[in-house]
Amino acid sequence: MRAAVIGAIASAFAPAAMASSHREAPFVTQSPKVDGTDFYMFRSYESGRANFVTLIANYIPLQDAYGGPNYFAMDPNALYEIHIDNNGDAKEDLTFQFRFTNTNKDTKLTVGGKQVSIPLVINGGAIAGPNAAGANVRETYTVNVVRGDRRTGAKAAVTNAADGTSTFDKPLDNIGNKSIPNYAAYAAAHVYSVNIPGCSTPARMFVGQRKDPFVVNLGETFDLVNIKAPATEFSANAEKAAKDDLADKNVTSIEIEVAASCLTATGSSDPVIGGWTTASVRQARLLNPTPNTSTASKEGGAWTQVSRLGMPLVNEVVIGLKDKDTFNSSKPSGDAQFATYVTNPTLPALIEILYGSAGAKAPTNFPRNDLVAAFLTGVKGLNQPATVVASEMLRLNTSTPAVAMGAQNRLGVIGGDNAGFPNGRRPGDDVVDIALRVVMGKLCTLNLGCAPADAPAGGLHFTDGAYLDDSYFTAAFPYLKTPIAGSPQTSGVTSARSKP
Repeated sequence: MRAAVIGAIASAFAPAAMASSHREAPFVTQSPKVDGTDFYMFRSYESGRANFVTLIANYIPLQDAYGGPNYFAMDPNALYEIHIDNNGDAKEDLTFQFRFTNTNKDTKLTVGGKQVSIPLVINGGAIAGPNAAGANVRETYTVNVVRGDRRTGAKAAVTNAADGTSTFDKPLDNIGNKSIPNYAAYAAAHVYSVNIPGCSTPARMFVGQRKDPFVVNLGETFDLVNIKAPATEFSANAEKAAKDDLADKNVTSIEIEVAASCLTATGSSDPVIGGWTTASVRQARLLNPTPNTSTASKEGGAWTQVSRLGMPLVNEVVIGLKDKDTFNSSKPSGDAQFATYVTNPTLPALIEILYGSAGAKAPTNFPRNDLVAAFLTGVKGLNQPATVVASEMLRLNTSTPAVAMGAQNRLGVIGGDNAGFPNGRRPGDDVVDIALRVVMGKLCTLNLGCAPADAPAGGLHFTDGAYLDDSYFTAAFPYLKTPIAGSPQTSGVTSARSKP
């Protein structure tokens, strides 16, 4: 009987798999190009950039570096967006909209007197810069900033500060060292200084493949949550006991670094902003029975949102399976429909069933006001806006000073570092360990929304054993590491995850 119960619990818990938002809902698994995997929003900690906020929206999960011949272009029929709410009403006030275009240059070789199209994205010569002659495919994008409602608000183009153009090149994925001998320099050539209409300070922007920054012990989670039981004492060995199952994966990043003053509300003294990313596709699609490169399908109708991501792990371990697709199509202003998943969460109860013998007792305070603060309103005195409409999004107090790389605490706020998660999210914040501890009552031990007596396991050191801190990243924009190369082959992935 116990085996059957554990199996049922594992089947409920494992699909979420703590993989941030990698394949988190049934419908979006059918469309990986619009699957948002992680969203980051933090005060820039690069030297000299203290007045900026970096926004990173990652898409297309579980990219194998060797995934040719087509690799991982973004969807030209989709709309990718990053939204900012700067007055606390759970509605977007500022939206950055990204659209992509893929151009097949159709390079041909003369074979037996005939011109024949080649099958590869590289036409035979190594490449080093944007739109290189050796690239057989060119991927470009445009960006609009929308003020007010994302569909009806005033829209204006983001432009290149160097030449005033509004079309930007996205680098090819890291095919391999022969095709792109110095990928780091090649990618750096695609970092643009840009002008945002309505903002007097130039921003920086990069869109391209990166090493997946998320770290998680994925396989053992699937195996009946086969991770170490929580301990009463801190153990560095326990927090590093498992391997990162995403260590050999890449992801595609949309990154923009904007002056904080351009994100907060004009004329307001409130420094708190909320942010989330979405992807939408057209409502209708007609498949072409005789397709070619540019006419495989015809898209039309209204934009329909299919992916949403603000706080990490929400749609994975908070939202019930039956509502995961609904959540992905929803807006923060409609989050009252999901409130019970936060006030009466199932994850702590599942953990108690699996690890109750190790003292992992679920918190007893209902409603879970500590989780409401963390996920829906922001924590008072930390990142709660002056006006509060309960809604799920990542919230950042832009007046909290950034903490330099090397001094950041991987556990963010519960580790004593108020510049970290859930006050925004930095790449080096280990949100899996943080989330496990928070859902089991860590905030109660700090008297935030509940009392220590409400959380018998609030002081336990929950961990999935896959370690992450700020040393796994770089100290400058775009922060995320160079993606793993598809070639040459290596005997392992240790070097890919090694610290810079």
